[in-house]
Amino acid sequence: MASSWCYSYKISQIFLQTLVFFLLVASSVSSQVNDDHNLGGQAKNQTFRPDQELQKLKIIKACLKKINKPAVKTIQALIWPTLTSSSPDGDIIDCVLSHKQPAFDHPLLKGQKPLDPPERPKGHNKHSPSGVDFQMWRLSGESCPEGTVPIRRTTEKDMLRASSVRRFGRKVRRHVRRDSSSNGHEHAVGYVSGEQYYGAKASINVWAPKVSNQYEFSLSQMWVISGSFGDDLNTIEAGWQVSPELYGDNYPRFFTYWTTDAYQATGCYNLLCSGFVQTNSRIAIGAAISPTSSYSGGQFDISLLVWKDPKHGNWWLEFGSGILVGYWPSFLFTHLRDHASMVQFGGEVVNSRPSGFHTSTQMGSGHFAGEGFGKASYFRNLQTVDWDNSLVPLSNLKVLADHPNCYDIQGGINNVWGNYFYYGGPGRNVRCP
Repeated sequence: MASSWCYSYKISQIFLQTLVFFLLVASSVSSQVNDDHNLGGQAKNQTFRPDQELQKLKIIKACLKKINKPAVKTIQALIWPTLTSSSPDGDIIDCVLSHKQPAFDHPLLKGQKPLDPPERPKGHNKHSPSGVDFQMWRLSGESCPEGTVPIRRTTEKDMLRASSVRRFGRKVRRHVRRDSSSNGHEHAVGYVSGEQYYGAKASINVWAPKVSNQYEFSLSQMWVISGSFGDDLNTIEAGWQVSPELYGDNYPRFFTYWTTDAYQATGCYNLLCSGFVQTNSRIAIGAAISPTSSYSGGQFDISLLVWKDPKHGNWWLEFGSGILVGYWPSFLFTHLRDHASMVQFGGEVVNSRPSGFHTSTQMGSGHFAGEGFGKASYFRNLQTVDWDNSLVPLSNLKVLADHPNCYDIQGGINNVWGNYFYYGGPGRNVRCP
């Protein structure tokens, strides 16, 4: 299971000796690798304990060995190329043989290879694949060879930023309820429930919202959900997020997530555990998205489709028109082995209440829904997949904002966008102290 990756490890004596020396002469590292920051990022115990720090670094080394697979080619992404120079501190993308990716560490996938593409839902736009250059790493002009998948390399710095090394790449455990926020998580969402759902589709407006501190995030995504919202909650998630803790910057990034026990011990972001099987050689999950939308300027959105393959029962993810990213094997789940009972679209932020006030972390564009197109963020062309593997318009879309004075939402329907909504907000303001 994914949760065991960071618990078992073997390490050379040379490496141990080197680390011990490093720890003894550089005690300042203790504040960086504390395993349990609180939500605001303050360490619970600043006392330097070389044995504990060594243990953490041993765990980090073991995790990196499991996560980062041998590459047949490595691509250095450019953060922002210019005519005169380019930043060398972008993502490192490893081209990994598809059957060697992290998913195939799972006991039920060992020795297998990615499956062939399934039948698309009826009513799906069948244009030729397009939009592959929506990620910054593609701006270098490099690409991964066929038969490989591009994987964003996880670094020691990534893990040292984590609020918990042992839970790296996983969401914070929390009691999940749809009708309220919990543990500082706030939402503005549209959702449907009461039927059996076999997938969902939406076009999601992409922005680069400001995030107030390292231990908060802002995301916009789809949730495909089944279970009771207790410990048995199953979710499949995809969208974009700004997460300084996970990625070390403030760029919006394409991401996936899954869990089968309400974020307790199963699931992870992207390819950080054995689970999601990537099949595409041109899209790197977790990589930065470019371009992004601008206020009163150009608008950019990404189209995502998640659906259950009627033949094998796996849940597939498609980006744009025809680009299959990969799939979540059905055996990962309990309730979602059959169907979803709810589909949700919208935004989520973490409010850690820095200094005792509501966070200024933005959701969407950072502007309220009432400002409309070009200013507020949107979801459009919302659809679900029915029992017959057909895309159908939403019926009875409901909208909900946990804290409408901080982040709000307004739904609508027309002939061009179908079901849609605007959502988001600035966080702290005069009505949201």
